[in-house]
Amino acid sequence: MKKRTISAALALCLALSLCAGVQAAGSSAKQEAVQALGILTAGDSLTSQVTRAQFAQMLTAASPYQDAAEGYGVSLFKDLKGEHWASGYVRIAVEQGWMSGYVDGTFRPDRAITLEEGCAALLKVLGYDASALKGAYPAAQLSKASSIGLLDGVSATRGDELTRQDCVELFYNLLTAQTSAGAVYGTSLGYTITGGQLDYSALVAADTKGPYVAENTALSLPFTPGTVYLNGAVSSLSAAQQYDVYYYNANMDTVWVYRDRVTGTLTGVSPSKSAPTSVTVAGVSYQIGTSQASYQLSSQGSFQEGDMVTLLLGMNGEAVQAIDALESEAVYYGTVVSSTKASSTPATTSAATAAPQVTTQVACTDGVVRTFYHSGSALSAGRLVTVATTQTGSTVKNLSTKRLEGAVSKDGASFAGHDFSAGVQILDTDGDGGYARIYPSRLAGAKLSGKDVQYYTLDANGDIDRMVLQNVTGDTWSYAYVSNIADSSSELNISVSYTYLQDGQTRSVSGGAKYAVQTGGVALIYEKGSLKSIRQLTSIPLNSLSSLSAMSGDTEYKLAENLQVLLWGGTGQPDYYWTDLSQINSEDYKLTGWYDSLGCSAGGRIRVIIATPK
Repeated sequence: MKKRTISAALALCLALSLCAGVQAAGSSAKQEAVQALGILTAGDSLTSQVTRAQFAQMLTAASPYQDAAEGYGVSLFKDLKGEHWASGYVRIAVEQGWMSGYVDGTFRPDRAITLEEGCAALLKVLGYDASALKGAYPAAQLSKASSIGLLDGVSATRGDELTRQDCVELFYNLLTAQTSAGAVYGTSLGYTITGGQLDYSALVAADTKGPYVAENTALSLPFTPGTVYLNGAVSSLSAAQQYDVYYYNANMDTVWVYRDRVTGTLTGVSPSKSAPTSVTVAGVSYQIGTSQASYQLSSQGSFQEGDMVTLLLGMNGEAVQAIDALESEAVYYGTVVSSTKASSTPATTSAATAAPQVTTQVACTDGVVRTFYHSGSALSAGRLVTVATTQTGSTVKNLSTKRLEGAVSKDGASFAGHDFSAGVQILDTDGDGGYARIYPSRLAGAKLSGKDVQYYTLDANGDIDRMVLQNVTGDTWSYAYVSNIADSSSELNISVSYTYLQDGQTRSVSGGAKYAVQTGGVALIYEKGSLKSIRQLTSIPLNSLSSLSAMSGDTEYKLAENLQVLLWGGTGQPDYYWTDLSQINSEDYKLTGWYDSLGCSAGGRIRVIIATPK
């Protein structure tokens, strides 16, 4: 039996990359499933007819004997010599009683198999003998096959020769059908069946090999793949580069390539240096996914704390291998979150860079905050920078603005005459160290002016692969609900206290600043870590609500991902309770939404909802 254990994360990742948006029981997923099991071979035409020899091979692949065929070399039939490719499969099928030869001593391996012949074999696999059938052949076999679901989705009828598409349906149904003993057949082979469907992701992952690291631009594969994915998008083998991490599944004729690398200072491993399971590079922790990487990063390996290192990451973001940063220079773009200059050399600094160091945290365009150690002066929060990392250390430089303006297409696929690349990285910033990683769909239909786009880069195809924005979505700001304003100001002195609810907490701010707001939804604007301004959101009554949007009259408003929902349950002095979207509705509650109409090009999201029982 083949090994069928696989981590949930790997299984999920493969399933998403292979059949995004396809239901497990869909015809496409059924085909992928039977290919993953080796029952069918990827790339063959689904309209071609299936021979008796091919059907015997399929039966064996869908049985406990799937790995035993190579041990059979002696033919049972005069028209099927021992060297015939199917002799082992036919011998198993005959010895198990699933199929039989003809009275003249032949098997006729190249003859097309009919629906009734195929159903008779599959019923025997399931343990149904003559006593379980009513009537004569072939009506009895077809009737029983129909009653237990073997014929679901099969287009062939009595007398028709089976196509490979028919076999996709037949063998998928076989695995989910009940045996004569009342068990689900697929479970006897070690597969997981839930709700009458195979756990597709586990099937795919079971025979997937990897991770491997490309030593050069040519991947080491035992077959020529029909499908290649690069970072989840359809690609080709010619796109592979040295140090790419890859996986393959021969049954599915598919290769998955991942080009995800992180370069920075190695600042620690855990739980121990002798046997680490995680590593921290550039201030971010990564799980170690291979024994090779574990050894490289251990006390016995070649890397030590303070070294510049590049991690090659696998499909789940785990460290597959570590290499010298000199071999794989990395460049990051982003906004400074914080920056401090040390008075002495940090313990993590290697001898090669032993000098007073600046520790700078940068929110990179992929949304990850990384920590870099470099020389020079501390940088102000919100500054746009580019960071180059090599074996000699990190170099942080100011990033000059590079403007672009135009309209984002309604489907979020293009902007200003350029398509967005498949893995485009977009970062919205507020100029004070605040940031939000966003995706093209968030910008769909928006018109961006020159001041909105601070920087962008194009890939080799002329597609936008990186973009830094300035207050385009409003997602970098903080939102709250002001529940009480206490104004103790006099003619000579301003003293106002604002009580607000935010992220499940009640907070207050007071002092000599008076803001033009009333109780209700607000945006809190910060500068250099201190509150700069409070701006009122726009209030609208909501007459219907869904998980993604709300209606106010005939106008639809989208909900923010970090939507805050408050339930008003008191009288007199308001008493608010935190709740979530699933707990409120427009039938039982009067709903008031507060949305940002603060001039952001892609704002207009409802940030706060107040629900009052009717």
